[in-house]
Amino acid sequence: TRQEERYAFITEWYDPTSSLLQSFQLFYYPKDSSVEMFDMKKQQKFLKRIRYDTLDPKDLFVGNRVNVFSRQLNLIDYGDEYTARKVGSKKEKTLALIKPGEIIRLGEILEVIYASNLIVTKAKMTALTWNQAADFYAEHQSKPFFNNSVHFLSSGPVVAMELMGDEAVSVWKKFVSEAESALAQGDQDTQGGTDGPRHSGHGSDSLAAAAKELEFFFPSTIGYGPPNTATYTDCTCCIIKPHAVSEGLTGKILNSITDAGFEVSALQMFNLGRANAEEFFEVYKGVVSEYPGMVNELSSGPCMALEILDTNKEKSFRDFCGPADPEMSRLLRPNTLRALYGKDKVKNAVHCTDLPEDGVLEVEFFFKTLNR
Repeated sequence: TRQEERYAFITEWYDPTSSLLQSFQLFYYPKDSSVEMFDMKKQQKFLKRIRYDTLDPKDLFVGNRVNVFSRQLNLIDYGDEYTARKVGSKKEKTLALIKPGEIIRLGEILEVIYASNLIVTKAKMTALTWNQAADFYAEHQSKPFFNNSVHFLSSGPVVAMELMGDEAVSVWKKFVSEAESALAQGDQDTQGGTDGPRHSGHGSDSLAAAAKELEFFFPSTIGYGPPNTATYTDCTCCIIKPHAVSEGLTGKILNSITDAGFEVSALQMFNLGRANAEEFFEVYKGVVSEYPGMVNELSSGPCMALEILDTNKEKSFRDFCGPADPEMSRLLRPNTLRALYGKDKVKNAVHCTDLPEDGVLEVEFFFKTLNR
């Protein structure tokens, strides 16, 4: 009989009780979405094969984190040749750069990214100085459009993202060029000509270019690349929770936020360890029964932190998020974020600052403390 298809990964898990890093082999069986785990140190089975529907096969690639029974596993290597060939060979990383003036469309763009089966693994809103923009475009220094391009790229905030997926370089490049031609059509209709450097997005030309450009925004060595755009004044904090990020709801949530007239002044993706999640939610400890679940959720995968300018006099951002319980939100305030995108009190799509005086503190926790 033919052997059943199985993917194998080497994973690491940080055990908070013993403060030790543990290594496991994780096996995934696509036929029935079941998982099995093997403790590599003790050389014994850790989890017998069991169906686990919440694991999305497209999240299984080296460098990602997955959650298996509330254990956050870092996938550090492929467990065998078959898995490396089948899963790893077409996976690529590329830089997606959303240029000034286009950030208002970030929600739509994220929806396209999700629909293209690409995953956002890093993201940051930043504002480049003239010199930084010139460094980024260094290879085009001799071209006639160089100065215009540098001027445009440094004229306002941009969002840089690392995209991961099958043939990510060409998939994203295709999207950018399609957006360009649509933009060019519009420009010709309105101005009778197109303006060369004002492209709405940028995509890496090749894997080598992608590696270099990602290093510019997200350095793997010491340093954090260009700084985030947090203002720490008149602001409130919103976190798009890991379950909503993995369900591909980030774009929809951002669209709802901007459609409601709120301005996102800073944005960054984070992978919180358990200790950081506990520290952030400390005010809820012993106060709400969901505290352990909230900590588990926030540390279960990547989340997107936003600084929202609290200048909307009509309504507060907290009201726009709705009651913490999505069921109640759907009954009382059906157009709020939690009513639209939440599942239960823990997986309620977003966290938002509860008390106005805590807004700056919560924003600082993400955009200052975690960026040290």
